[in-house]
Amino acid sequence: MERYQIVVIGGGAAGMTVAAGAASLGAKTALIEKQDSLGGDCLHYGCVPSKALIDAANRVHTMQNTASSFGFTLSGELNFDRVKEHVKSPQAVIQEHDSNKRFTDLGVDLYFGGASFQSPHEIRIGSNEVIFAEKVVIATGSSPVIPPIDGLGGVSYVTNETIFDLPELPKRLGVIGGGTIGLELAQAFARLGSYVTVFEGGDKIFAKDDEDISKFMYNVLKEEMTIELNSTVKTVSASGDEISVTVENRRATEKSVQVDTLLVATGRKPNISSLELAIAGVQTVKGFIDVDRSFRTSQSHIFAVGDTINTLPFTHAAGEEAKTVVSNVLFGLRNSLNHDKTPWVTFTSPEVFHVGKTEQETKEAGINYRVYRAHLNEVDRFITSHETRGFVKVITDKRGTILGAHAAGKEAGEWMQLVVFAMKNKKKIGSLSRMVYPYPTKAGALQRAADGYWREKLFDGSLPKLAKKFFDIKYNLTEKKHHTSSGKAPVTFSKKDV
Repeated sequence: MERYQIVVIGGGAAGMTVAAGAASLGAKTALIEKQDSLGGDCLHYGCVPSKALIDAANRVHTMQNTASSFGFTLSGELNFDRVKEHVKSPQAVIQEHDSNKRFTDLGVDLYFGGASFQSPHEIRIGSNEVIFAEKVVIATGSSPVIPPIDGLGGVSYVTNETIFDLPELPKRLGVIGGGTIGLELAQAFARLGSYVTVFEGGDKIFAKDDEDISKFMYNVLKEEMTIELNSTVKTVSASGDEISVTVENRRATEKSVQVDTLLVATGRKPNISSLELAIAGVQTVKGFIDVDRSFRTSQSHIFAVGDTINTLPFTHAAGEEAKTVVSNVLFGLRNSLNHDKTPWVTFTSPEVFHVGKTEQETKEAGINYRVYRAHLNEVDRFITSHETRGFVKVITDKRGTILGAHAAGKEAGEWMQLVVFAMKNKKKIGSLSRMVYPYPTKAGALQRAADGYWREKLFDGSLPKLAKKFFDIKYNLTEKKHHTSSGKAPVTFSKKDV
């Protein structure tokens, strides 16, 4: 039986980070991946293909709008095979970066096959091989949740893992679930030419974002697709190539919508059911692996990161957890990671940026807070590029400490990163205003919001009154000197004037 100091289960972003870090520091390391290549869900089914699809859709949308704006016409039909090539080519490039050779050159032993615990220290790979691990890191990612909808098993539906293999562009796409995955893909297909209907059981979209963002994005996206809020899918049935979706609203009224392709995007669940965690003595809570602040499980030599634990379900969050856990695994430290200042972006158009608390969360916490805003139609760079839909909203405490920041706008995920740096380094909102921003740039939106802090201090606080009194006194003193030198009666002052 081969023995390892560290065995990492899962070859996605988090698992590769841990394996590379451990091997680089000299630990004998094994990396187990159930698929036949590294990269994980992000590369094969998630971030990479979805963003490539969004890029293709936005290019089509831009071409159509540009033609209309400048008085010429486009001809021809969309070639969906070309769209799929546009999606797959970045995957091939990034797969090369995550190649087997890169890891074997680092000294990592790679195993491909399903992993399961045979004991707290023994891991079976596939049906035969068993290896021994002094320490284990579980980073097996997540997979789509398939809800128990009547008739769903009898229709040919797609998830985010299979939608990129569709043979042709759907004429009518139904999307069950108005979360991040559902909305990003829904808008992309709408821009490619599908008629899209989103079925969302809740009363709003962007439910985890600030209320102002949620309302704004609903009004924007409903122009490109149909969004059925408070709509629970009750049954699904197929007749030939047509799928009938029956939904019930909160008044218990039912209606049926016909589509030819159905995307199920109702969330994700940890890939842990096949690991035999009970044999290893690893406890779970509500379907997630239970860990402490240092990412240790109920077995002190077994750690878990990424989508297997109940934290933020994002690749960059998993990557930071992986970086944190390496030193804990190798050196027995208890480093932790606070996600309060971890941002995320929803790659709709406009993009939505989120970091920290929403206004609602701040209010519920009983914090005395301030809100500073800027609308993109006030920012010259957005005006010149005719992309003025959106806004910035920064929430601070009464001293100017940034508690949260939110934005909707063209490439908001890029130009809002300054606020993440400020929060991480405990810089107040005033420091964002006093930076020098090249003119004109999109980051000017953040600057304009931050400028509100100084406008409030300078013009709405006690300073204007003090300044007025100062200049009144200075003026009166000047007048007194003038009258004295000219022989005129001097102006007298009382202590009250001074």
